[in-house]
Amino acid sequence: MKTLAVLCAAALFLTAGCTLGPDFVRPEPPKAERYTYGPQPSATARAAGRSQEFRQGARVAARWWGLFKSPKVDAVVREAIVNSPGLLAAQAGLRQSQELLRAGEGVFYPQADAGFDATRQKFSQARFGGKAASSIFNLYTLSATVSYALDVFGGERRRVEGLGAQVDYQRYIMLGTYLSLSGNIINTMIAQAAYREEIRATGHLIDLEKEQISITEAQAEAGTVPYSNVLSLQSQLAAIEAALPPLKQKLSQANHLLAVLTGREPAQWRPPEIALADLTLPAELPVSLPSDLARQRPDILASEAQVHAASANIGVATAAMFPSFALNGSYGLESTSIGNLFKSTSSIWSLGAGVTAPLFHGGTLSAERRAAIEACNQSLQNYRQTVLGALAQVADTLRGLEHDAQALNAQSKAVSAAEEALRLIQANYQAGTVNYLQVLTADGLYYQAKISYIQAQAQWLQDTVALFAALGGGWWNEGEKAR
Repeated sequence: MKTLAVLCAAALFLTAGCTLGPDFVRPEPPKAERYTYGPQPSATARAAGRSQEFRQGARVAARWWGLFKSPKVDAVVREAIVNSPGLLAAQAGLRQSQELLRAGEGVFYPQADAGFDATRQKFSQARFGGKAASSIFNLYTLSATVSYALDVFGGERRRVEGLGAQVDYQRYIMLGTYLSLSGNIINTMIAQAAYREEIRATGHLIDLEKEQISITEAQAEAGTVPYSNVLSLQSQLAAIEAALPPLKQKLSQANHLLAVLTGREPAQWRPPEIALADLTLPAELPVSLPSDLARQRPDILASEAQVHAASANIGVATAAMFPSFALNGSYGLESTSIGNLFKSTSSIWSLGAGVTAPLFHGGTLSAERRAAIEACNQSLQNYRQTVLGALAQVADTLRGLEHDAQALNAQSKAVSAAEEALRLIQANYQAGTVNYLQVLTADGLYYQAKISYIQAQAQWLQDTVALFAALGGGWWNEGEKAR
């Protein structure tokens, strides 16, 4: 009992040891107060009766896609969150890391095991210098062992700290997958709507070109225009028709991508159809401060978790250069017959402590520590690169939204001008001052302007999606509704 008391006191003393290696300190967030060089835009230009206001420091809704006010978009995103293999895999990765953390924490508790052995042996006294004849007997052993590793220098604590950082990393990887999934779904649905409208406009333009060719052919046969006019129109028609299959292919690819994103087989799932008019362009857009962005974006937080894990590995490598201590004890019963196994005379026990100190490893331990330090430096620089990339992405998106509004405004004016020109030519045609060929030409110009307008409209919507994704998607505000 005195020996046991001494060992317990030693355990309490040793477990109160130090924790080697640097304590993790979160990297400093960016100090800048804006994303762009020069004045940051506060609002976009007004285009097609709409504009967007950037609200600095406003909260980002967790379910930000609700701001587009499309029930079909909401339904597809909900389905994808349930069925997406990529998101389910990320969730499984998080659960795996959590279980590995729980497994790693077991090192702080005594390890107890029980065993039972039954053997038949032939024993000779010759190995001990005796001359007695060999004997054959049965031996039964029932035992329990307890061991406890004393984490004197904090190597195990740092190892568990690293496992905790891996849990954080997997959590942010899952959130990043969730953000990418929702953003890709909405972008794909916007692209679908744009492709459909472009296909319809292109089809109408092809019909107009064919009608124009038919009229020009009649004029050429009558000798009023050269046949080269027919050839020019046929060449123009061929160019327009050549643009139609790629549009249809892009629409098919968008449909297939949307099926895959929702965890469906393309042959067994028909995506819902929406029009660009079904989507509301959010009038107010939140813009987080750069310092907040570093604490919100999943990819930045995942990179920070890797820095944390690398920092903990320095402590693990440092502790490996110092002695390790362990306590162990065992108690059991041993007898040559089962009947006598549980008698007091059959009891056996042992109690002890051990220490292992590294003496010479050919420079391995110090090299491993230096490698851990450089791995931490690498992770830190990767973190800085991730932050810089995120800042640039937000800056690009803000400028993109500013330019999208300007482009849509210009395209809106082009459509209005083409529409007005078509109206005047149609009026002149009814008055008999122009021929029908001029009406068809004006109609074609109008639909060409309309296609460019559709593309500009879709780009503005997609860049709005890109801003929410660049800001991190608002997962930290889960429970709040988009307004």
